Amino acid sequence: MSSTAAVASNSAASTGAEKMLAGVYRGKGTVVCEEVPVPQIGEGEVLFRVAACGICGTDIKKIAHGFVDPPQIFGHELAGTVVETGRGVRKFRPGDRVVSFHHVPCEKCFYCERKLFSQCAQYKKVGLTAGFTPNGGGFAQYVRAMPWIVERGMLAIPPGISFEEATFIEPVNVAAKAVWKARVAEGEVALVIGQGPIGMLLTGLCKLKGAEVLTTDPLAARRAASLRLGATASFDPASDDIAKEIRERTNGRGADVVLLAAPQPRLVTDGLNMARAGGRVLLFAHNDPVLKIEFPAAAVGIEEKEILGSYSASITEQEEYARIVFERRLPLAELVSDRFSTERIAEALELAAKPNANTLKVVITHS
Repeated sequence: MSSTAAVASNSAASTGAEKMLAGVYRGKGTVVCEEVPVPQIGEGEVLFRVAACGICGTDIKKIAHGFVDPPQIFGHELAGTVVETGRGVRKFRPGDRVVSFHHVPCEKCFYCERKLFSQCAQYKKVGLTAGFTPNGGGFAQYVRAMPWIVERGMLAIPPGISFEEATFIEPVNVAAKAVWKARVAEGEVALVIGQGPIGMLLTGLCKLKGAEVLTTDPLAARRAASLRLGATASFDPASDDIAKEIRERTNGRGADVVLLAAPQPRLVTDGLNMARAGGRVLLFAHNDPVLKIEFPAAAVGIEEKEILGSYSASITEQEEYARIVFERRLPLAELVSDRFSTERIAEALELAAKPNANTLKVVITHS
């Protein structure tokens, strides 16, 4: 094993003498594998070695459109092993297998009291970094967790659960929060548009809520995966009349709730059209800061359909949602289709952004 891939000793990590490999964002559309210093930790902090990190659609958008200033190291769906703890840390010790969130809210402010955690000022402060401006850091071999993350944002991985499975903790939480915001209930008909990694989680979680789930995706492999996650039927938007299919299955009403997990603006109108009067449409993927959306006003003003939004995770349900992963209530291991080393980060991001016929979830594995 080369020195860049070796586990950092306490002394090396503390002095910054060790180097590691990282996928560094260098500007719009560009992430380069580079050698950078292993982060140094301080009081109350933890250094852990990243074993696996899932690629999130939000990271892809930031990279593709240059929404943030370089240099940065992305990656927030991460799991690994503690290698060093700072003074005062009691919850974890070297050798512990952990998964970590990168945001933790204060739980005391106006927004937290209303469970709008992603609007909390502290929540917006990223607490995981592999260097440069903190932004997750999972695309690097080592990550530094700051004190508020160590205290309330890190979880131990139970024996028998793989690092790859554990990387789903954060996205499952994010998707579960969206299902909660959409008020998906037992006996309802839920339509999930788009079966990318998050769309598939929305499908499985709606099924766990007791809803009948219908899905759409242009890729056959993703439609098949949604059926394994509990969907009753999955449709190809290129060839199926989805609105007709939905109405035939709901006595002409339309879906009780529609969750949009694909970012195209036209899908908002499509989702409203496929929702019943008084139904709900949740925008999950429409979080681009420059994206503009138009829709028929009568759908909301006359037909009383609701348009909802959901972003990021829920701290108060953190352990409950983690149990979905740890108890294997969803077949998450089956969703990982592609694995790439740190050195091949650019290829991994390209595939995640432009999936082929068999692409489900893409994961970075650090050696």
